[in-house]
Amino acid sequence: MKNSFLMRNPSTLIFLTALAAFTIVVTLLSEAFGLGLISTSFVKTLGKTLCLGLVAVAMDLVWGYAGILSLGHFAFFGLGGYMIGMWLMYERTRDIVISSMADAPIPPTTDEITDAIGHQIFGVVGSSEFPLIWAFADSLTLQLVLVVVVPGALAFVFGWLAFRSRVAGVYLSILTQAMTLALSFYLFQNDSGLRGNNGLSGLQNLPGLEAVPQEVVSIWFLWASALALGLGYLLAAWIVSGKFGSVIRGIRDDEARVRFLGYSVEGYKLALFTLTACIAGIAGALYYPQAGIINPAEIAPIASIYLAVWVAIGGRGRLYGAVVGAGFVSLVSSWFTGGQAPDIPLGFYTIKWVDWWLIVLGLSFVLVTLFAPKGIAGLFDLVSDRKWPNRHGADLGPDAGALREREASE
Repeated sequence: MKNSFLMRNPSTLIFLTALAAFTIVVTLLSEAFGLGLISTSFVKTLGKTLCLGLVAVAMDLVWGYAGILSLGHFAFFGLGGYMIGMWLMYERTRDIVISSMADAPIPPTTDEITDAIGHQIFGVVGSSEFPLIWAFADSLTLQLVLVVVVPGALAFVFGWLAFRSRVAGVYLSILTQAMTLALSFYLFQNDSGLRGNNGLSGLQNLPGLEAVPQEVVSIWFLWASALALGLGYLLAAWIVSGKFGSVIRGIRDDEARVRFLGYSVEGYKLALFTLTACIAGIAGALYYPQAGIINPAEIAPIASIYLAVWVAIGGRGRLYGAVVGAGFVSLVSSWFTGGQAPDIPLGFYTIKWVDWWLIVLGLSFVLVTLFAPKGIAGLFDLVSDRKWPNRHGADLGPDAGALREREASE
């Protein structure tokens, strides 16, 4: 028992315990199964926050541990949402169409039902035919597979092209941002097959469960989001605690040296980039049914920049820091932009937080980067009085003085 993974990684055990306790408390205080002290809308906000925590873990893996500043991971998040959204919208529309045709004197044929569904979904963009990408929209199993496959495939192709060309640093960040921008521009087009700017809506209505109250559905999604975050965190902690984690940290610190030691740097980068894209897709598939709608604006490059800000504020290179940063900024953002933060009258000008929130967020990012590079997670070190080993002067290489002063400070 003492040699188990969780016993050797107490921070992971603490996080999972805290996550379970949080889920239980919210359930007991909810309108569905508890005292009714937490509204259904806020339960959905908390569920969505857990999903953002999961995509932040993915971002921390690829940026905090491997040093790859991806400004496109929210595109994978959005693609996961689109994949599950297609099934939700198709099945909900199918139920509506069948119900409306139930009293027809002549029972409708399968083709008539399909045409009616297509008209209901795509009539807003002047079409009634199903695009090829909707071929599996009637199968929940296949769409769930696509939640992982589509973001993973895009990340694999992009990563293979970028990493084999040894694109790194700011150039790679620009390329990931360009990928995200191109994808969002494509989805804005009406002929993209995903309803253009209208996006997919009504995703909060689960097919076949219309009689189930939304307060119950919100708790179900909260449980699913907590489970996904817990499993994703456990997987990420297992990855970074082993040899794979040591190699990707080495790539972050000195890529040339890792390559000289014989490791396939491009292979490690590609594997991690693809894996984190799949994790982001799962997070998006759980997020958007709680949000109720997804459109191309969700995939805009600014969303991926926000994701990087969350991780930086929470504490880059620490998994729990990424979750804390995403949760903190998400909840504070909801408070400021939801009109709950009181305006501040100055006489000559009134500060409205809805307009000033992005400026506050940007300023926070700059201040954290300059004065608190460990982010919010660094506060846990102060509380726990965590001591880092004094490595200065230690001979950790085959020759005396192999450890350089610059390395000792990292």
